[in-house]
Amino acid sequence: MSVPPASRPRLAERLADPAAWLTLVEVVPWRGPLDDPGGGPVLACAAEVAADARVSALSVTDNAGGHPMLPPQVLAARFAGQGIPSVVHVACRDRSRNALQSLGWELRAAGLADVLAVSGDFPVEGYGGLSRPVFDLDSVALLALYRELGGFSCGVAVNPYKRQERELVPQLLKLELKARTGAAYAVTQVGYDARSLDELGRWLRRRAAVAPELAGLPVLANVYILNRGVARRFHAGAIPGCVVSDDLLALVERQAAAPDRGRAFFLEFAAKQVAVARGLGCRGVYVSGHRDAAELSRVLDLAAVLGPDDWRSLAAEVSFPEPGAFRLFATDPATGLASDELDPAWYSAIRGRGDRRRLALGYRRDRLVHRLVFDPAGPGFPLGTALYGAVERAGLGRPLHALEQAAKLALYDCRDCGDCSLPDVAYLCPESRCAKNQRNGPCGGSHDGRCEAAERDCIWALAYDRLAAAGEATALLDRPPVVVDNALRRTSSWANTFLHRDHFAARALRGSGGATGEARTEGPATAARTTREG
Repeated sequence: MSVPPASRPRLAERLADPAAWLTLVEVVPWRGPLDDPGGGPVLACAAEVAADARVSALSVTDNAGGHPMLPPQVLAARFAGQGIPSVVHVACRDRSRNALQSLGWELRAAGLADVLAVSGDFPVEGYGGLSRPVFDLDSVALLALYRELGGFSCGVAVNPYKRQERELVPQLLKLELKARTGAAYAVTQVGYDARSLDELGRWLRRRAAVAPELAGLPVLANVYILNRGVARRFHAGAIPGCVVSDDLLALVERQAAAPDRGRAFFLEFAAKQVAVARGLGCRGVYVSGHRDAAELSRVLDLAAVLGPDDWRSLAAEVSFPEPGAFRLFATDPATGLASDELDPAWYSAIRGRGDRRRLALGYRRDRLVHRLVFDPAGPGFPLGTALYGAVERAGLGRPLHALEQAAKLALYDCRDCGDCSLPDVAYLCPESRCAKNQRNGPCGGSHDGRCEAAERDCIWALAYDRLAAAGEATALLDRPPVVVDNALRRTSSWANTFLHRDHFAARALRGSGGATGEARTEGPATAARTTREG
């Protein structure tokens, strides 16, 4: 589809100006076609919002909350025809990698190259029953794919509002991986704690020494305009990743008892969040929860009249952490926010002085076996290569695969993907233990270390626990993105490792300067075909 050029600069162009303050405003599509009467109020509000010169772009969600809605590219194309820049959310939840690639070409053809790449909320409904989630790629793999397609400016999400260390640190490490994979900016999840936002900025500046891609990475703070109903849902955990503490809910309930149901307070509260985000060095805000353009304008007006140093006194008024929230940095007594000094209790973890007494025997075993046998530099790897080469030539791969699967099923609840990521996730299986099969770090939806979609601990929280005990806390995602090869399913992952057919071989090929399109070693599932890892 052909779209006239936007009369206002794209978000990517605004990002290129380090002095530009950015305001993204969320638009949630409706359930129905473009001409559905229910979409009229949304379109009218979006047009009025976009007329405000302070708004940098509209940000159109993709089946938010796991509900089917009008595709965001349909609305974004309409906005582009009106000269309104927009950001299209692309969620991996509903699409295979082929669909994501086709969508990328569609977006490029439409001139819609500003994208927010997300894994997506777990589906909650669907035609004739619950929709089956796809999650063929995750947000990091999607970034890699769109980087290879070229021409995209991709934003990403990060959730710095986690209560536990084993949730927070993996979120930050995943942001580093996203930055290395080409993220142009980051938008925070909904949260109400200025200290956590402050620590995110300090972490990025500190880690830029070892991850240069983080230097100057623009961060947009999420500012959701609360009301009593939404606050109750956030507090109950009904929206994954969005948390309202007991203290904040109590404040909301008191304010909502006013004749205006607390609306004046909620708008002022959001304006304070905008001011604090600016004071903490964010490049902008991502605003949602507004009922109409007048409310958005009121928030921006209130924020504009605040003085440049007012944020320091306002920070405490918008800080509602959960009890016992983990902190990376020591407290600055003067501000109540963070200092530049790492918290001494956590410092030893990133200095490689873990507590190896906490290493489980199974994890010790897995590390040792991998180092001796499955690591290409290990002494047993050449023997494994020779053995599996001979096995396949003799046509004995199937019985050996059955033995392998019996052992791995008992040890890891293996699902026989054939492209094993056990070494990537501290020897925990992402196929069986992650509802979204996340191979490149955690999604943002867990709460207190528990999965958003299943009654169990998040696999990435468990993986972090293991690495922290080994004194390797920050090594969790210190690697290129993992993209699993589905052609290897129901084949021997050991054979695929030793015969250089899995994602580790693709990674080594990239590192040696080889093209990803080169043929891999011939085998039962990948017979001399040309593949592209994206």
